[in-house]
Parts: sequence; structure tokens; C-alpha cells
Amino acid sequence: MSEQTHIKLNDGREIPQVGLGVFKVPDEDAAAAVRTALEAGYRHVDTAAVYKNERGVGEGLRAAGVPRDEVFVTTKLWNESQGFDATLRAFDESLEKLGLDAVDLYLIHWPSPARGLFVDTWKAFRRLHEEGRAQSIGVSNFTAEHIDQIVAETGITPVLNQIELHPRFQQRALREAMDQRGVVTESWSPLGQGGDMLKDPVLARIAEKHGKTAAQVVIRWHVDNELVVIPKSVTPSRIAENIDVFGFRLDDEDLAAIGGLDAADGRIGPDPMTAKF
Repeated sequence: MSEQTHIKLNDGREIPQVGLGVFKVPDEDAAAAVRTALEAGYRHVDTAAVYKNERGVGEGLRAAGVPRDEVFVTTKLWNESQGFDATLRAFDESLEKLGLDAVDLYLIHWPSPARGLFVDTWKAFRRLHEEGRAQSIGVSNFTAEHIDQIVAETGITPVLNQIELHPRFQQRALREAMDQRGVVTESWSPLGQGGDMLKDPVLARIAEKHGKTAAQVVIRWHVDNELVVIPKSVTPSRIAENIDVFGFRLDDEDLAAIGGLDAADGRIGPDPMTAKF
């Protein structure tokens, strides 16, 4: 396996391009998954308060024995904890569960615009960043308009926006908007859902061409598009497979073929503008 690649953030720090996602991984399983991932060469782990597995993630970080400064750890603030003071309390709870003094990246999980609190929340994020306990700060599921609003109010641009993004929902317009604002795009649900997308004949053909699996082809597609990607797995063999993507590249023909998989009805998660939570 070739060496992990990194993307530079607008605050000067770097994020490993491929990380482990732990969405819906039970707390008791998260420790083993994180330890397995770190032993396989991962140096980036993405969790969230609402996943209810921050404690397990912290246990896995310690069990692997990798020096703390070599692992990029992301967690996220849940919607019910938005607001200035509530954000600060929630962040302290996340740090306690993780067993860390600081996180590498803290994200607002959803804008939750009906609450009208994401600007005050971002102001709390600014304080956490100034204190050095959230070394980088960003958002998740934000539109360009949401980002423009928090920048206008605070002068602070998020380093990253984590959004649903996979070959059937490629979000080209939002990715371009993020590029224009100097915000890195990170993909959640990067392999789609339920494995159906990985059975696509286009991906199967490209996988056969490179001697890789369809999942590896899709992860490599994210990497080649300069995205950060956090595939989820608790299976040791798949965890190892998902990071073994640095020894090959997709060519222009491959990229064009995958580009053709984008679909108007490809979204599988909630729409940030209409989500009710």
C-alpha cells in the first residue's frame, strides 16, 4: 500500500484524505474498529456525539498505541446542543467521552435552520478554536448560503464541509461553491447505501480493469476528485481494503464513466434545507 495522501485546510493544517467512519457503529464495537483501522494504517477517525460511540472511539485510539499527534480525530455537535452556551457544554462532554484534551476537527453536524442557532453555535466554535481545544473547525451538511451567513457574522470560514457525496449524488454545484470559498469537501456515505451502487456494471468493469474491488474504485474516485472520504466498516478485511487505494489511479476514461452515474434522484439522506431534526 502506498502512503496516505493529505489535503491542506484553509487554516494551514492537513487532513488525511481517507479516514474511518463509524456512523451507527455501537459503542462496544467502535473500539475494535478504530484499533483495527489504526493498525491497518488509517490516521483519521470520524465520529459524532449523536453516534453515541465517542467513548468507544477513544478506547480504540488508546488501545492502538499510535501517538496522539499522528491521528486526526473529528467529532460533531448534534442539533439539540446548538446555541453558544449549549455548544460549549456539549464539546466538553465529547472531549470527556473521547478521553482527549483536544480534537483535530469539530463540526456543526447540520445547520438545522429552523432552530436559527447555527450562527451563535459558530461563535462558540470560534472560541473553542481560539482556545486550541478544537484545532480546526468546520461544518457538515451546510449549503453555500449557510456558510456565507456564518462567515459574514464572524469573519471565520469553515475549513471543511462534510456532505452526502457518492457517484450517484455527486453534488458538483456545491463542490464548486466550496472550492470558490476555500472550503474542503468531505464525503459521507461515500459508497452509497446498502451496497447496491457497488453492483453497478460501470464500477465492476473499472474494478476488473485495475484489479481492485468496486468499493476501492469508488474510494479512489473520491481521492482523485480531491475529496476527503470516510468509508465505514467494522469488518477487518474491509477496513484494510478501504485504505488500500493509493497504489493506483483512475484514468480520464474511468472518471468520465463514473461521472455519468450521477442521478437527479441520487440523494439517500435528508435534505439540509428541509430536515426537521
